[in-house]
Amino acid sequence: MVAALVASTALADPLPSWTDTDAKTRITEFVSSVTDPDSDSYVTPADRIAVFDNDGTLWAEQPAYFQIYYAMDRIARLSEADPSILTSDPLKAAAKGDLAGVMAGGEKGLLEVITVSHSGISVDDFITDVRDWLDRATHPQTGMAYDAMIYQPMLELLGYLRDEEFATYIVSGGGVHFIRAFAEEAYNIPPQQVIGSASKTSYQLVDGVPTVLKEPQIAFIDDKAGKPVGIDNKIGKRPIFVGGNSDGDFEMLEWATAGEGPRFGLIVHHTDGEREFAYDRDSSVGKLVRGLDEGPERGWLIVDMAEDWETIWPAR
Repeated sequence: MVAALVASTALADPLPSWTDTDAKTRITEFVSSVTDPDSDSYVTPADRIAVFDNDGTLWAEQPAYFQIYYAMDRIARLSEADPSILTSDPLKAAAKGDLAGVMAGGEKGLLEVITVSHSGISVDDFITDVRDWLDRATHPQTGMAYDAMIYQPMLELLGYLRDEEFATYIVSGGGVHFIRAFAEEAYNIPPQQVIGSASKTSYQLVDGVPTVLKEPQIAFIDDKAGKPVGIDNKIGKRPIFVGGNSDGDFEMLEWATAGEGPRFGLIVHHTDGEREFAYDRDSSVGKLVRGLDEGPERGWLIVDMAEDWETIWPAR
């Protein structure tokens, strides 16, 4: 896996991959104001909570969420041993690596693929399997390892915030165990600071070994209005800094920035079709409409990737 390149306040510039635009200035001015004990906006370290979406905010998400590619790969491997699991068209498409066929099944078909591929396995074995997949799989368009397609400017932002005594969390619609497989190495965010969608789990003795197993039912969807609920349940405090990229993050941004005291909302706008991908209003993945229309009047920063970022990917 690609290790996170974490910025340090020892550098003269804590965000070297950000261009000297309004975006960079607003971030550093906010952080300076909430960390200066003499500032009227000072926030104690215990309340410096920062949360970030993952897909499209910390790493790429086109042409489909990377977890879907993992699910299809696992279905293919499972079906080699037991072809009888292919009981529907989306599952058959997944076994063939046919993304269009999987997506043709709509949300129901996608959930079926995720459920079958993510159940009947212990949490520990699942995380190991995800890591093994990340070590060998490559993106169908860029040819890069999936965990190399993380955003260097966001790695610097995470490091900058932690240097200033912020606690950084991931709050994602993606699967919590999937993200926990790589979050610490990729972003320096430990597993206990990852909030995500989750299947039901159960405790069982398997061959005498105490085991937590992933079951074939969804327990919680950490998306849209589910994100504030997940934050409240897992963190117990309203964040003062929140970053997202799509309307799936709108309620999280809305709730976090509605709190008392200084607040910062950030939206990564995918405007760079040459270095990454350009999409927003009409995209089937990472659609951004309300954030673009309402974000500026709410005081949220809209980050223009093409203009505000000197580079996209970490140096390899």
